[in-house]
Amino acid sequence: MVFDFLKGEFIDVISWLDDSRDTMVWRFDRRGQAIKYGAKLTVREGQAAVFIHEGQLADVFTPGLYMLETNNMPVLTTLQHWDHGFQSPFKSEIYFVNTTRFNDQKWGTKNPIMARDPEFGPVRLRAFGTYSMRVSDPGKFITEIVGTDGEFTADEISFQIRNIIVQEVSQVLAKSGIPVLDMAANLADLGKIIANAITPKVAEYGLSIPEFYIENISLPEEVEKALDKRTSMGVVGDLNRYMQFNAADSMSQPGSAMGSAMGAGMGMGMGASMAQNMGPWGSQPGAAAAPPPPPPPPPAGKQWHLAVDGATSGPFGEAELSKLATEGRLSRATMVWTPGQDGWKMAAETDLARLLDSVPPPPPKP
Repeated sequence: MVFDFLKGEFIDVISWLDDSRDTMVWRFDRRGQAIKYGAKLTVREGQAAVFIHEGQLADVFTPGLYMLETNNMPVLTTLQHWDHGFQSPFKSEIYFVNTTRFNDQKWGTKNPIMARDPEFGPVRLRAFGTYSMRVSDPGKFITEIVGTDGEFTADEISFQIRNIIVQEVSQVLAKSGIPVLDMAANLADLGKIIANAITPKVAEYGLSIPEFYIENISLPEEVEKALDKRTSMGVVGDLNRYMQFNAADSMSQPGSAMGSAMGAGMGMGMGASMAQNMGPWGSQPGAAAAPPPPPPPPPAGKQWHLAVDGATSGPFGEAELSKLATEGRLSRATMVWTPGQDGWKMAAETDLARLLDSVPPPPPKP
């Protein structure tokens, strides 16, 4: 009975099995019992065991199977001034830390980020995405964040991590100088810049951010609507031609209101035109018929210049040239020129040949 009582007073097996998926730290429940010297400590893959002795950080155990003795508890041995012959039970707080990745953590900007866009000027941006985190330094994480919390979940630290992320996102987006319309093509690069900026800050908590993603950067709803209108105008192109096309398309729809109205308008226009063309009974009383338009003026004839004995004369019309031909002052050998003609030519080589052919020869001598 005494042996069973003493056995119940000491802990000889220490381990942790977790299936919650969101627990980051779990304190091993001693229930007032002391830890037996030589007890077995099992630390599984994705775990670390942290010993806190009298409020001070002692030893940190990585995955493996350990016999808790002075030779593998150097810090605790030093704190207690144990010698290597020490074999008595001891009391320490043991915290198991989950060192696996906690994926699909959400972040987002609660308030818009003011930025200066090269194209639109001052704009308000919102951004959101996901990240993963893991405990990289279990001892620091226990001392800086967890404290004496017996069960610490990812939700308890995610709010602080989100604040750090949003602060860096605001600075990076405001200073990037990337136009809003081009940010979608640069999300990966922006994400790397933000991840590098937050790494040293979360490291102070014993954490790391293995993955960081920006899923979307958006404008306010009213700005997006205005941008959609601008995009539609760009797709339409020539606005006048687009309106003409819409009007013509509406006219082709017989059941539409615009088609009926425009059809009635066209009918009235055609009726008025027919009334004007039906004669006096279709026109207003006393209205006189409009006079016909005057005939177009006859085309002007060519003007000719003559070169005789090294002197030029003209210009002459065909009537004058006919008189000169009758008087013998214009012959087939006379050099003539008219605008558009390439240099001086004999009259017989030009259009004046027909005029000379119609001139009668001189009268016979008596």
